[in-house]
Amino acid sequence: MTTSLKILLLIVPALLLQSIAFPQPTDRNWRLYGHLQTMQQVWVPPGVSQWQTMTALGNRLDFRWHPGNKFSFHAGVRNNASLGQMVHDYHPYFAEFSTLDDGLIDLTHMWINDSSIFFYSNIDRLNVKFRTGNFEAIVGRQRINWGMNLIWTPNDIFNAYNYFDFDYVERPGCDAVLLQYYTGHTSSLQFGLKVDRHLYVIDSAYKVTGALMYRFNRWGYDFQFLGGVMREDAVVGLGWAGHIRGAGFNGEASYFLDRKQLFDTTGAVVASAEMNYTFKNSLYLQGGYLYNSAGTAGAAGWGAAFMLAVDISAKNFTKARHSLFAQASYPITPLINASLAGIFNPNDKSGFAGPSVDLSLTTNLSLLFTGQIFWGNEKTAYGDYGTLCYMRLKWSF
Repeated sequence: MTTSLKILLLIVPALLLQSIAFPQPTDRNWRLYGHLQTMQQVWVPPGVSQWQTMTALGNRLDFRWHPGNKFSFHAGVRNNASLGQMVHDYHPYFAEFSTLDDGLIDLTHMWINDSSIFFYSNIDRLNVKFRTGNFEAIVGRQRINWGMNLIWTPNDIFNAYNYFDFDYVERPGCDAVLLQYYTGHTSSLQFGLKVDRHLYVIDSAYKVTGALMYRFNRWGYDFQFLGGVMREDAVVGLGWAGHIRGAGFNGEASYFLDRKQLFDTTGAVVASAEMNYTFKNSLYLQGGYLYNSAGTAGAAGWGAAFMLAVDISAKNFTKARHSLFAQASYPITPLINASLAGIFNPNDKSGFAGPSVDLSLTTNLSLLFTGQIFWGNEKTAYGDYGTLCYMRLKWSF
């Protein structure tokens, strides 16, 4: 680990302690915020009677500095410690997969790694933003969010995320350059360039993702068109976001074609559409559909690797040809929110259900109970993962 990384990991926690102990003036040009949490996890593997448990302690720190009108700086650090039976039973593989960093620079460091506990830090934001007039440039580790949907985002070619990683609400970043020029009040031209390491091949080769995207508004809808390369593939895509009679209607699609076979017709189409509606009583409903032309109409399982090591990308959210999503959320009281989400593969008849109850204990303290229930036959999309239950106590500052 570089000296600069060590210094940053020492300085940022010190700034946190200073901000808590000594209130800062309201006119400061920097801000420090984050959360501290503990989460209990119970896993019931399929066909196994013995439950497995784990305790995870997590801390996030985000530091933003605005030294002037043109420049700003953002650093985000995650500190995570996991201990318990699952750490012991899957040592050292669990720790190794949890600390994979595919960035151009490895900004993840393992502090402790043994059969009872592993503790690591990861910098997932470290960038400088420059803005003048209608032009904006961001350089460094950042999140480039080109997705229009909430669940499956085929346009999110830079840093797609795993839906089942519900505890990582900030979502991963990438080492990239993003240039944006605002051509109007509701239109912009963006260019993104990312270099990362492909961790799932033997030589950990460096891969490039670069694309140009134009976004504009017409007829009450936001539209976007993009084209470029994503690692080994050439890619073109489109997306939209708008409303139909008060219901949100979003969608996006991308076409991927191996750059070495540009005149072939064996490319893959990944498309997703979503609708959502909020009733007057605050009941929220959402539905979605994902199509992957390269997916299988048979058993679509990843095996045990799905939970840890699958290389999720905009081309590869699932091995299934078709996937359906539904969710309902309702505030039982102003301080208690309940929700139920589900995913179903209509071909291999496997599925997922995610019930949750989120309680707001105080202004900054919340308690979450949630589950991830998978079912299906062996080697189906969701048949090999069993049931996971979580309880999370989280303090935000």
